[in-house]
Formats: sequence, C-alpha cells, structure tokens
Amino acid sequence: MKRKTITKIALAGLLSVGALVSTQAQDNTLLYEVTGPGLTKPSYLYGTLHLVCPNDLTISESVQKAVGDAQQVYLELDLDDPSMMINMQKAIIMTDGKTLKDLLKPEDYTVLDNYLKEKMKMGLAQFERFKPIGLLSLMYMTVLPCQPASYDMTFAQMAAKDKKEVLGLETIDAQLAALDKIPIEEQLKGLVDMAKMPDEAKKEFSDLLTAYKTNDVSKLMALMKSSKFGDIGEFEDSLLGERNANWIPVIEKAAKEKPTFFAFGAGHLGNDKGVINLLRQKGYTVKAVQ
Repeated sequence: MKRKTITKIALAGLLSVGALVSTQAQDNTLLYEVTGPGLTKPSYLYGTLHLVCPNDLTISESVQKAVGDAQQVYLELDLDDPSMMINMQKAIIMTDGKTLKDLLKPEDYTVLDNYLKEKMKMGLAQFERFKPIGLLSLMYMTVLPCQPASYDMTFAQMAAKDKKEVLGLETIDAQLAALDKIPIEEQLKGLVDMAKMPDEAKKEFSDLLTAYKTNDVSKLMALMKSSKFGDIGEFEDSLLGERNANWIPVIEKAAKEKPTFFAFGAGHLGNDKGVINLLRQKGYTVKAVQ
C-alpha cells in the first residue's frame, strides 16, 4: 500500500478517535445554525462520522446549502495545508526508539500480526514504529467492506471547488496531545480486541453507521458509550471537553469575520461541555436544522 494512502487513512483515523466518545445528544439532527452577537450572517455546525464507505457518504440538500452559504470551511484540522501529509507522517511514527513489538505482549503481537496478514496481506513488522492511532486507521480498513471515504476530505474538496478557504480548529500537535493522555496500553488493547473479535467490531460499526445515517444521535451516542473496543470514557474531558473549550474562541472569531461552515466529529456537539452548549452560554442562538 502506498505511503500517501496510508497517511490519508491515518489522518481520518486520528480524527475519529475524538468523535467516538460518549456524550448526550440534544437534538435528533447533525446540522445546526448559529446566529447571535457580532454575526452578520448565520454560520453552521455539522457533526461528522469520519470514516464511511463511499456509498454511505451522503450530503443532504440542507448541508449542501449550508456549505454553499458559507464563505469558508473549518474542519478539525486544516486539510488543505500543503504540509499536512508530511506532518501527519511524522505524527503517527513513534520517536522514542520503541516499536510495537516492545509494547505488546508476544501473544497479542501474534494476534495482530496474523490478523493484518489475513486481512491486508501485510504483517505487523511493516508498521513496527506506528503509534496505535496509525494502526487503528488500518484496522478500520478491515472493518469496512470498502476503501474508506471521509466527510472531512469531502468538505475540503467542496470548498476547494468553490475556491473557499479551508482552515483548522486545532493543530495536529494539539490533537495528538489530547490523544496521548490515553495510556498506550489502553489504545493497544482496543486494537488487539478488534483483531480477536472481528465480527463484533463489524457489527458495532454497522450499528453505529445506521444510527448516524438516520440522524438518531441518541442511539449513536449510546453505541459509542457501550463500545467493546476502547474504554476511554474516563478521558472524555481531555478528548472532548478541553478541546471544545479551546475551539470556542476560534469559532467565534471565524463566524464574526465570515459566515462559516464548521464540521467536526459528532461527539463534540452535545452535553454540557459540548460545542452547542458552550456557544449558547456565550449568548449565541444555536438552532437545529432538520
């Protein structure tokens, strides 16, 4: 597999981790209109599921209109930055001299190695220096019955077509700093469990996708909370709350300058520390768009 393809998939996988954490939905929709003090025109929030099969990636008319009405697009990361892929390649490689073989128990290493050889015709030795997040991206490829597509990449392409600027709510370094708060042992356990229970992993993702496609946000969040592949609820504040709080000044500034379309993992929308509630606390009107 080409390095560039791996990097793109890894980027989508990196984005996914921050979204797959339990939270409480406030409305049965993924699109929200933002109006209020200092905003001359509405901006929009949209919750994404970062990796899906191409035939499951649908952009509704209301979302198309929101993107069309916006003058710029903000994603979690600035995907049209020319240095993004180079930075991503650096970000998913361990730099402390350790390898996956050093970090995994021999029996777990064998489980993952055999799984990747069976599913991808590539052994774990080819990814020895990958951080778990990079390997997670490859594991997603085995769960999906397709070459994955990404809402984030799609919105970046839509913006480019209309000659609109794409910007990021945070840097790769900031995102990785949040992910690094999850012990590496926990991250690796989730990968090994996926390899040991592939049918359960496929079923879990299929149920997640069904809930997402039907905008059943409550069910979507319940499924995330009950996931068998990574108990990261105790790190929710690092993965969501702190990042959401850091995003609010960025969102405010951007929306005041130009009507903006913001797209990020659906897990960032709800609960008391979610983007919706934080914006409402600042005096903005955040209205569900069905």
